[in-house]
Amino acid sequence: MQNSLRKLIDFWFTHVHPRIASLIATIGIAGLATCLLIIYVLAQLSEDVWEKEAFAFDKTILLWIHQFANPTWDNIMVNITRIGDPTTVVTITIITFVILWWKRYRQEAKVFALNALGGAILSYGLKLAFSKPRPQLWQQIIIEKTYSYPSGHALGSMVLYGFIAYLLASHYPKSAKIIYTFAVVLIGAIGLSRLYLGVHWPTDVIAGYGVGYLWLIFSITMLKLQKSRGLGIGRTH
Repeated sequence: MQNSLRKLIDFWFTHVHPRIASLIATIGIAGLATCLLIIYVLAQLSEDVWEKEAFAFDKTILLWIHQFANPTWDNIMVNITRIGDPTTVVTITIITFVILWWKRYRQEAKVFALNALGGAILSYGLKLAFSKPRPQLWQQIIIEKTYSYPSGHALGSMVLYGFIAYLLASHYPKSAKIIYTFAVVLIGAIGLSRLYLGVHWPTDVIAGYGVGYLWLIFSITMLKLQKSRGLGIGRTH
């Protein structure tokens, strides 16, 4: 018994503890706590969605937002939601990757590509897994044919624009607050547009942001750890 306990303690301090310590040092205790909270919320939401349970506040929120609908807002929201469309996201992803590679930020380019690819896989994979129907509360001005949960626009915008904001803030630290504020407003507006247009339930958007945030933090953490180990500090000449 004592030998087994000693082996377990040795394993913890040799293999597990260094990784946890490194993780906490990279994202901080607050960051780790935030991720754990998001995981808990996602688990609760996903369990109910999996069991086909409805959320009363989903319909209430959508109907409340819809009362403000008018042609002007329709046009604004359609244009905002296009910023999160797959065509736009793929185009911006390719352009960003090319710029990073051309500027010889190779490590950033590789992690950025993984970040974008992982976000796409998570979005389509989870939609197929849960197969949740989209809301049909009024005649919609845009048509979406994929499943509803989680919101691909919310997930994709968090992953893409969040990572770009991190890269820009890293290279222009004096403007970090402005960069992050703009990113938050943009990502938030895209999620709101999905609710205004009635193509997603609020829980879809919440889940999209949650999954996207976790994957974004994972990607950023991976980049930070690789840089701290000397695997890609600065530019690759």
